[in-house]
Amino acid sequence: MKTRNTLNYKKGEMITVDIIDFGENGEGIGKTDAFTWFIKDTVIGDKVTAKVMKTKKSYGYARLDSIVKESPDRIEAKCPVARSCGGCTLQSLDYKAELKLKQNKVENHLKRIGGFDLSNVEIEEIIGMEDPNRYRNKSQFPFGRKNGKNITGYFAGRTHSIVEFDDCIIGIEENKTVLKTVLDFMEKYSLDAYNEEDINGIVRHVLIRKGFATGELMVCIVINENNLAHSDKLVESLCASLGSDLKSISININKKNTNVILGDTTVTLYGNGYIEDYIGDVKFRISPQSFYQVNPVQTKKLYAKALEYAKLTGEETVWDMYCGIGTISLFLAKSAKFVYGVEIVDAAIQNAIENAKINNIDNVKFFVGKAEEIITGEYESGNIRDIDVIVVDPPRKGLDKLAIDTMLKLLPKRIVYVSCDSSTLARDLKLLCEKKYELKKLTVVDQFARSYHTESVCLLEQC
Repeated sequence: MKTRNTLNYKKGEMITVDIIDFGENGEGIGKTDAFTWFIKDTVIGDKVTAKVMKTKKSYGYARLDSIVKESPDRIEAKCPVARSCGGCTLQSLDYKAELKLKQNKVENHLKRIGGFDLSNVEIEEIIGMEDPNRYRNKSQFPFGRKNGKNITGYFAGRTHSIVEFDDCIIGIEENKTVLKTVLDFMEKYSLDAYNEEDINGIVRHVLIRKGFATGELMVCIVINENNLAHSDKLVESLCASLGSDLKSISININKKNTNVILGDTTVTLYGNGYIEDYIGDVKFRISPQSFYQVNPVQTKKLYAKALEYAKLTGEETVWDMYCGIGTISLFLAKSAKFVYGVEIVDAAIQNAIENAKINNIDNVKFFVGKAEEIITGEYESGNIRDIDVIVVDPPRKGLDKLAIDTMLKLLPKRIVYVSCDSSTLARDLKLLCEKKYELKKLTVVDQFARSYHTESVCLLEQC
């Protein structure tokens, strides 16, 4: 039977497709003959009509037009702009089905990319949320202009076109109040939003953070100038709108033509320039630039699982290779003999040192630099002899080869790998487990509900 090739599909043509799988970004996947289609806003089990947008040799992209037959796992999205917004991709999928999807994704990556036989691995049930909404403690809203009016919202998928709205369903309820106050302030004092095409205008983004345990709020206005006119009036308005929970208002100066949100300089207008929050009983000070997990409810569960896998008795020396502001390091320190944290960002290490002080934790030490270089140097100089556990929580790109080689050289008894990208996790575990280590345990934690991303924590032990 002759199959249709890409040359027969024209942009704008309508196709009918059964959705049989999900892609790496949460889009639905279907086939017509041997041709694969990626269709956003669909879920497995849907039968849909879609408009052809772009084609390659053996696959193409299409835009959902209508649903011919709904999947039994399809639900009505709670967010009114779920389809146009570039944030959540799984708003229309039942949450139980979402958890199953994420569990399968991680396991399939370990099998397909890592080559693991998971029959000998203790795989625990995915840790989901009781309520997958209103969980984000941090949001960054871009500002722009439309029809002569300042607007805010989120960028549409793969664009810098702002989808106008003020209440993200996975964000905190206070976001709406902050955004309205800022927009009203801009209107009153004739301040324009930033236009990235002609690099004019003032307000670029508004960053909002909340300490879920403390209720403390932070607002940071990112501007394209050295100062914000009438900023004292903005402070008055925000304080009146948000009350005593508002602990920090600042401006961040970013005059570069860049996609990076925050610039190098932050000026505090009100408060101490930070808020405080807890993970378990460990207190953290958080500035606008601090890396801090966006889902505090699930972070506590994630770190508790990492602590369980580390098997600490109080006699172990632990290295945290990507420690950030010390979140995992300080969480582990209460159960370890000593914890060493390493992070390449100096400001994060200063925050980590400060966080250790405010918690009266003195069995930790933090280093600025590349983790593999610091650990190797300390070990070879004789400053450290026994390394019982190494914990890694790298960025999405995973570990580089030197980091893996360092761990294989130092051979800790256990490695606890926390990952936000299961494909790079599988790649790295394959190298670690070729000769020296075995993958013993795996737990998936739903850290990013309603999106396709998730977290995993793995235990590796020496063979």
